[in-house]
Formats: sequence, C-alpha cells, structure tokens
Amino acid sequence: MGLPWPLPSHSLYPSSQFILFQEPPLAPVGSSHVIMRCLSHGSDFLVNCLYSPIKLPLTHEATSFVLLLTTLRLDRWMGGCPIRKCGRERKMLAAGKWVEAGKGLEMRKLVLSGFLASEEIYINQLEALLLPMKPLKATATTSQPVLTIQQIETIFYKIQDIYEIHKEFYDNLCPKVQQWDSQVTMGHLFQKLASQLGVYKAFVDNYKVALETAEKCSQSNNQFQKISEELKVKGPKDSKDSHTSVTMEALLYKPIDRVTRSTLVLHDLLKHTPVDHPDYPLLQDALRISQNFLSSINEDIDPRRTAVTTPKGETRQLVKDGFLVEVSESSRKLRHVFLFTDVLLCAKLKKTSAGKHQQYDCKWYIPLADLVFPSPEESEASPQVHPFPDHELEDMKMKISALKSEIQKEKANKGQSRAIERLKKKMFENEFLLLLNSPTIPFRIHNRNGKSYLFLLSSDYERSEWREAIQKLQKKDLQAFVLSSVELQVLTGSCFKLRTVHNIPVTSNKDDDESPGLYGFLHVIVHSAKGFKQSANLYCTLEVDSFGYFVSKAKTRVFRDTTEPKWDEEFEIELEGSQSLRILCYEKCYDKTKVNKDNNEIVDKIMGKGQIQLDPQTVETKNWHTDVIEMNGIKVEFSMKFTSRDMSLKRTPSKKQTGVFGVKISVVTKRERSKVPYIVRQCVEEVEKRGIEEVGIYRISGVATDIQALKTVFDANNKDILLMLSDMDINAIAGTLKLYFRELPEPLLTDRLYPAFMEGIALSDPAAKENCMMHLLRTLPDPNLITFLFLLEHLKRVAEKEPINKMSLHNLATVFGPTLLRPSEVESKAHLTSAADIWSHDVMAQVQVLLYYLQHPPISFAELKRNTLYFSTDV
Repeated sequence: MGLPWPLPSHSLYPSSQFILFQEPPLAPVGSSHVIMRCLSHGSDFLVNCLYSPIKLPLTHEATSFVLLLTTLRLDRWMGGCPIRKCGRERKMLAAGKWVEAGKGLEMRKLVLSGFLASEEIYINQLEALLLPMKPLKATATTSQPVLTIQQIETIFYKIQDIYEIHKEFYDNLCPKVQQWDSQVTMGHLFQKLASQLGVYKAFVDNYKVALETAEKCSQSNNQFQKISEELKVKGPKDSKDSHTSVTMEALLYKPIDRVTRSTLVLHDLLKHTPVDHPDYPLLQDALRISQNFLSSINEDIDPRRTAVTTPKGETRQLVKDGFLVEVSESSRKLRHVFLFTDVLLCAKLKKTSAGKHQQYDCKWYIPLADLVFPSPEESEASPQVHPFPDHELEDMKMKISALKSEIQKEKANKGQSRAIERLKKKMFENEFLLLLNSPTIPFRIHNRNGKSYLFLLSSDYERSEWREAIQKLQKKDLQAFVLSSVELQVLTGSCFKLRTVHNIPVTSNKDDDESPGLYGFLHVIVHSAKGFKQSANLYCTLEVDSFGYFVSKAKTRVFRDTTEPKWDEEFEIELEGSQSLRILCYEKCYDKTKVNKDNNEIVDKIMGKGQIQLDPQTVETKNWHTDVIEMNGIKVEFSMKFTSRDMSLKRTPSKKQTGVFGVKISVVTKRERSKVPYIVRQCVEEVEKRGIEEVGIYRISGVATDIQALKTVFDANNKDILLMLSDMDINAIAGTLKLYFRELPEPLLTDRLYPAFMEGIALSDPAAKENCMMHLLRTLPDPNLITFLFLLEHLKRVAEKEPINKMSLHNLATVFGPTLLRPSEVESKAHLTSAADIWSHDVMAQVQVLLYYLQHPPISFAELKRNTLYFSTDV
C-alpha cells in the first residue's frame, strides 16, 4: 500500500501496546489512512486509523495530532493465517471494513484503549500548560510581576476546569479498560463528559482573546516569551522520551482539537456497540450533545475551513450560514443567507431536474464595508406584511402532530414505503409553511449605497447571533468593492459546497434515530446573575425550540440598578418536542424614542446569551438540577426539572378539604355558598381590571413563587387576599387561575364525559354537532357548568382585545383546552403509546372543543337547562 509520506523509524518495544507517531504536516484533510506493518517477532501487525477533525484544516497548531498504532493479535482476526498469505484479508482490514459482527465488543476495547492513551497525552499537555500558572500568579502580587492577574486569568481561562474534568474521566475509564470484559459499561462516563462541554464553550469564546493576550505579553516581556516558547510536556508512561518541548500557542489549541477527537471516537464506539447493550443509548446521547456542541462552535474554531479564492486571488471564508425569512415585495420568502469574511450574500436554491447538481441563485449581496444596522429612530416603517393568523399557525402544528402520529403508526404496522413517503411529504409542506409564516422579530440591514433588506426571525437570540457575527467581522479593515459577474458566479457556486446548514430546520428532515425531544413541562428557576461591570436594569427571557424554531416562553421581572440581580423566579414552560433551552439577559430600555418601527416595540440591549441542550438523562429526575450558563463574562445561575406529559396528567386530590386547590368544585361552591368559586371570580376580576391588555396574558408564564404564594393565601382563605392580588404581577394571577383548574381532582368538563366530548367534536354534520355539544354541557354538574360558562365569557372579553394583547380565541383555547378537558389516567394509558401521541391525539381535540364553545353565540345557563330543542341521548 503506497503511503503519502515516509514513516519515521522507531524502535518497537515488545511490552508497549501503543507506539506514537507525529502526524505529517501535509496530510490531506479528512483522510483516513490505514497503515499496516508486520513485526519480525510473532504474528502481530499494526493498524493505524487517523482521526482527522471534522471541517478543520490542519493548521500549524494542529500538526501535533498523535496517531495511535494498536498492536493486534493476528490470529485473533485472521484465523491464525500467516499475514503473507492473506492479501485479500489484509485489503479488507486496510479499507477499515471490519465485517465480523462478533468482534464488535473487541473493537470497543481497541477504540477505548487508543482513546485512553491519547487521553493520557492530553492530560499531560494540560498539566504542562498549568505548570507556569502558579509561579506567574505568585509573582503577580510582587513589585516585579511577569504578568498581571487579569492577563493570567485571560490566558489560562478554564484550563484548570478542563484538566479536572478529563483527569476524573481518565481515572474512571482506565481501570475499566485494563480489567476488560464483555459486560463492562462506560457510557455514563462519556455522557457525563459530554454534559460538561459548557466549559469548552467558555474556553472557545475566550480562545482568540487568550492567544492575543499571550502574544502581546510575549512581545512586551522577555521572561514570559521564554516560558511560552518552551513548555515541557511529560511523555506517556511507556515512552522513552520523558519530555517534549511545545509552545504555549500549540497547547492552547489542544482543547479545541480534543472536542473533535472525542466526537469521532464516540462515532466509532457507537458503531461497535450492540444496540441492546446498556451503553448504546448513553453513547448515542453523548454523541448527539457533542455534535450539537461542535456545530455551534465550528465557525469560532477556525473559519479557514471554508476558504474561497476569487479570480483576483483574494481569500474569503464562510463564517456563518442559515435559513432566514426575507420580506420581499410584501411577501415572505425563505432564503439561505451566507456570511463571508467580507460580504453578506442572500441566495435561493434553484429548482433543478432529477440527477442534476443543486445550485444557488444570488438574490443580492452587500459588502460588509457597506453594511449598516439602522438605529430604531433611523429605520423606516416596514412594507406591510400581513401576519399569519395565530389560529392558522396552531392548526398547522396540529396537522404536523397528527401526520407524525400517522407516520409512526405506518412504521409500526410495517406499512408501505410509498404511503410513508406521501405522509412525510405532507408533513414537510406543513412544516415549511409554519417555518415561513411564524417568525415576527424584525432584523433589518441596510446598504449605505441605498437599499434596505428586512428579515423576520423567530428568536431574539438568533437575531443577536447574526448581528454579532457581522459586527465582529466589521472590526477588521474592510474595503468596499463590486463583484464582477464572474466573481459573483464563482462565489455563489461555492455556496453549495461550503454550506454548513444543509437542510431546512424542520423535523421531517431529521433522521429516524434522532431524539424526538421532550414533551411535557420544564420547571426553570432563574436564580441570579453576576459579572456585570456597571449597574443596570436587568431581566432574563427563556426560549425553547418547538417545530423547528425557537419561541420566547418566559420573562423575569426587571431588577433595577444593580450589578448582581437576584431574581429567584420559577417558571413552568410547556415543551413540544423541545431539545434546547436558551437564556438571554437584557438591559431594560425606557427611552421611548428607541422604538423599532418594524414592530413598534422598544429595543432592549442584549447583555449576554447562552444555550444548553435539554438532556433527558439530566432533566428527567424528581430533583432540581442546578447549572450555570456563561455568556460574555456574565454568569447566570438557574435550576430546572422536567415533568413528562403523562406524569402531568395525574391529578392528586388535596388531603386538606378546607382549601380550594385539589378540592372538588362542588365542595368548594357548597362551602362558600356561591355558584362560582371565589378564587375564579377574584382572578378573573383582577385580570379584567388591569391585565386584559397585557401582551400574551395567559400565555406568558407567571413567576412560580408568586403563584405558590397566591395558592397558599387562597387555600388559607386569608383576609389579605384582595390586597395581595392588587400588588401581584398580573401574569402570576393568570397563572394561579390556570393552576387552580389544572389541580382540580378531575377536569372541569369531567372524566366521565371526556370520550363523549371527543366524539362530539369529531361529528361532521353541524346540526348533529350542535345537538351533541349542547347536550354534553347540560349533562355537566351545575357548579362545573356555571363556572365553565363564567370562564367562557371572560375569555371572549380577553379575545376582544386581541389587537393589543395578541391573544386570539384560538390562542386562549390552546392555553385552556388541555387544562379544562383531558383524559383520565386510565383513558390515557389505554390509548397512548408515546409523548408525541399525547399532543397529536388529545390536545388537538381538546383545543377544538373549547374553541367550539368560544366561537358559539352566548350560552345562557337558564336557557340551556330549559331548552328542549336539543336531542338528548345517553352518554
């Protein structure tokens, strides 16, 4: 087998399992060479797999990749045949085709052994990096410091944390590999390692600053220059070389290098782990977290991976790309936007006939030297784009959920692939429409030579990412230019090859083995934040992904004039196939001149933002999981726990029948001698008094601690209820009302009538549906019926203010439907097979039932009971 470079000569040690080679600097990117070398003693040979980093060229810093040559027993793989006589088998091995399925667990050991050896080297490298830190810190407080404390903390930022994480991982993995047997499990170790990748995110965010600081300090201080140019790295235990000299710059690159290496090893481990092995789901989860992390930091690691050379010989790199909705000629268009180092290009994928290569068509471009973000007061009013009605968006979601359920049924019943493909096509069409029509947050960019362009985004986080990426590039010395038609053609042609986002972010584009996400309720407590340099009015918002895009779900109160806000606010967020949680920290702006004319909202300043993966293994516990998100030097502390949808169906009656929460509505009204419970009347009155124009009333989560305080007061029938209500945040009062209905021992519309409501709403004939739905209302117990009609009229009054509060009848039905009407535990267990089914089968119908009554002309209790026109049947 011809090799692209000469192998260095090394003496081989019979006792050594791993022999280390320096990676050739000119190795082709992404190559996967397999080198075999016969040994003179015994029937052993060496197999070497080069793990090259995904999407990373081999830069000077990366040339110290260590290749692991693993000695294997030849007779173990070749059935005892001499190597010279087994050319065909050697070729199979050289191509990496390990076809013997029974050897999977043995391959696991080999992969792990190789990784363990490289982990030892990595820990030694981190130790070498940390070695000068202590003496440097000691001199920092003297009269002749080498570096200041701030410079030390910048250069060595997070290295100690990374070292401790990997030392613990190595110490736990090593005995498992050394005392190997087929039953050994170590997936939990990789899962824990993946869950700590947030430390690497902080390191990557600081990486450029660390390098720049180290370079400046080297130039200004000869002593530090000597230290940084020759750091001693301890060699592996079995190596003759006790130490090697490496530069600080090269060592600072190692953590970035390591994440990619770990991800590749996870790929290999998963490939050689049986699906029924207890490690399989843990490794799968660790790989998912690692891949998501890699994709989020890829552009920060090394944008040179996407270099393009123009006809003039200039070098351009792709920094970021993604799908955005552009408002063009008063309509929405889905575009693929590419941010290069000196130009922003907006493109559309051309329609091509089968078999032809896909290409992009450039719609417009702006050199970054000419690109400006208009301030709110400078921006012009946007062209009129009619927002998509909320109820139609909700209908789309329900159709998507129903189609998902149908696809799962077809797969379970081993249905025809054509039928499945047809359903997938329908689902994609609905998801595409939802993605196109749901974004509402304006992102305007302007070409200083004339034209403005407007995008609509679903998330402020996303808007901030694009703005920051562009502004970061604009700090460089950029020149204005005009691309010739040939240059534009070359640049546009390169987009297809260079793009990092290949598919529209819809669930129908996901692989079958990808996680469906979490369905249920995420409880989040936002505790506090620190790291602000100046006092400000600060608050946080929470975003989660759903149906392929992110939406804002909760907002803390504004903590005024502080550098260390302590919110300690709890929120309950409904998840619909969610996989990520984002936290954004804002400075509140009270200047009414800074109104964005695209949506007439005051623009608050984002101080920091961060994202974590919602790892089911971490959040699906009864206990709170506390974590810290680091963002631009700011640390936000939060806790979370998750309740699955099936668990949330459980209603636990209160043991104290003297309160109102968890007590039958008939008991409460009888005790109070009222027709509608006092708690319902007071909450409704307060919302109508001062919350009916509140944007997102009943949709925005109230602070859970405030809701619990109100719950306690109502349960105790405290005389200070009215005073407390008047001072309480209106979203907390709305949340208390929802909680009351959710905690009833049985839903307001009763367990007994649930199947009948489901059948009634499914009727096609309007007259039959009217008869059935009215009859079902008359069948309710009087306290339930009167309370339901009271709530119905209140929600209609809220919806009348939709232009201001953005809450339509459909929105309100979506919020209250699953609370007032849900299956009993027995019913849900009998019919549902997965969390996603709960949404598609039940919530859709629950929303439709409440919407039917909300859209119905006013219903009077007396007339309903007196009316004999309705056909009555047993239910």
